[in-house]
Amino acid sequence: MTMSFNEAISREPLKAFSVATFAICLLVLICDGMDAQLLGIVAPKVIEDFGVDRGTFGIAMSAALVGFGFGSWGGGWLGDTIGRRWSLALATVVFSLATIGASWSEGVWDMAAWRLVGGLGFGSAYANAITLAGEWLPERWRSVGVTTLSVGTPAGGLVVASLAPTLVDAFGWRGSFVAIGAGTFLVVFLILALLRDSPSYLMARGKPDEARRAAGKVLSGDVELAPDRHHSDRGGAAVGVFDASNRRLNLGIGIAFAAGTLVAYGILNWSTTFLTAQGFTFEQASYAVSVAGLTSIASSIAAGLLVQRFGSRVVVGGVSASLFLTLLVLAYALEAMPAVPGESYRYMVVALIGLSAAIFSAGIASFYAIMTYGYPSSCRSAGIGFGIFVGRVGAIAASGLGGALIDLGEGSLVPFFAVLCLSALLISAAAFVVDRHVPPARVTKKPAALAGSGLS
Repeated sequence: MTMSFNEAISREPLKAFSVATFAICLLVLICDGMDAQLLGIVAPKVIEDFGVDRGTFGIAMSAALVGFGFGSWGGGWLGDTIGRRWSLALATVVFSLATIGASWSEGVWDMAAWRLVGGLGFGSAYANAITLAGEWLPERWRSVGVTTLSVGTPAGGLVVASLAPTLVDAFGWRGSFVAIGAGTFLVVFLILALLRDSPSYLMARGKPDEARRAAGKVLSGDVELAPDRHHSDRGGAAVGVFDASNRRLNLGIGIAFAAGTLVAYGILNWSTTFLTAQGFTFEQASYAVSVAGLTSIASSIAAGLLVQRFGSRVVVGGVSASLFLTLLVLAYALEAMPAVPGESYRYMVVALIGLSAAIFSAGIASFYAIMTYGYPSSCRSAGIGFGIFVGRVGAIAASGLGGALIDLGEGSLVPFFAVLCLSALLISAAAFVVDRHVPPARVTKKPAALAGSGLS
């Protein structure tokens, strides 16, 4: 029987190799998050050691964001060229060794250089882990799996936040970088020993013999593999990210991803600042940010279930509208806040921040599901990398301009939240511009002959 790998694996029960691939990719992203967020956690110690002010140290803090953007795009292209497995291993080597290297920094610019290199690895790992895991999952598990992977980095932040105080007490901030970097480097051996490029990718690269051997890890019958079919197919020729057939996908995801990350980093990076200015203590403001982190993780997983059930167009449309309304209510609550807010008022504000984080995280997780579905195998890693790259634009804009918008209000948060609300509305570009949405469950239940036509 001849069929594509996507058709064949979607007929099979979930196999151990697919689960193992997903688990290792999730572990890589948790390690990615540990290395990426370590500097932010030990920043007070590093600032004291370097003898610089917080503003100057921001150069080192933002360097990883820049590297992440270029790494996701370049690493995605590399994954489409030499394979997701080798690219993921290389990315892990880069970010783990860069974390160890950062321990040798003697000043802000040294640290910024190491973080820039580490960021290249962080971004490449993200694009390739999501692509590789998604290609090994059956269609009914793919959206849930991809959105769950997106919580790996914040989960890594929670892990390193719990480990860092002990490591710093025992080894100092420099020793903590060495310990975390060395630990994450060990994951490289798991990647090389256990992971394999997917048959979908191998068939797209013209390697049918390798594809058949790889497919044997999850397919029980004798299946003659055919190249996967996709919306953008033109006589079997491979297409690149910027092929005309991807124009609406690129435009919609680009606008929505940048807008979504602008809201995310605006809330997560500046909540402590605007809450303390509005009467919260530092501890109370920090608690609000930690609540936002927890709701982000939960909602990212839930987003996969919603996309699977209702389709991605409905989900991102709902995200845009609900986020806009939630930010409006949050802005009003902060503007109307008394000089010394009561406990119930503070809890209401914290709940609104947590709800905002849950909504924008669900949207960002849904973007990964759309990109995994929408881009063909020939450019899937690069396509996901492109989306992440554009998302960094929003993240850097929020990090760099958020303080200026808060100052512009001269005590009012209206300018800050006006930009966030506009960005929330722009997320709807993913609903109305993108032309390749994950269909709802009732639509995907179609004859076997057509089962593989949506995703290569």
